[in-house]
Amino acid sequence: MYKKPNPEAPRALLLPKDDEIIGIITKALGATNFMVFCSDKNERTCSIPGRLKRRFWIKEGDVVLVKPWVVQGDKRGDIVWRYSMMDRENLKQKGYEIPR
Repeated sequence: MYKKPNPEAPRALLLPKDDEIIGIITKALGATNFMVFCSDKNERTCSIPGRLKRRFWIKEGDVVLVKPWVVQGDKRGDIVWRYSMMDRENLKQKGYEIPR
């Protein structure tokens, strides 16, 4: 039997790895593409990979975790995670810069 996840259960905060950057959604471009202003001061066109397409819904102003592409890394990337409001505060407390 399928068991629903408990929304009140605490979960671990997903921190960026060496090749990942925190960014904020500035504009939805359609389908699964978004403009993201990243903490390294680059604006990237990012997409949601197919395996994550229906896992989370993203809107403007959301804080996301971006993995830049190997080719065109300063212009393109993949969105690998969306942070909640509580996660946003926890990231600030841990010293991560969240772009405005």
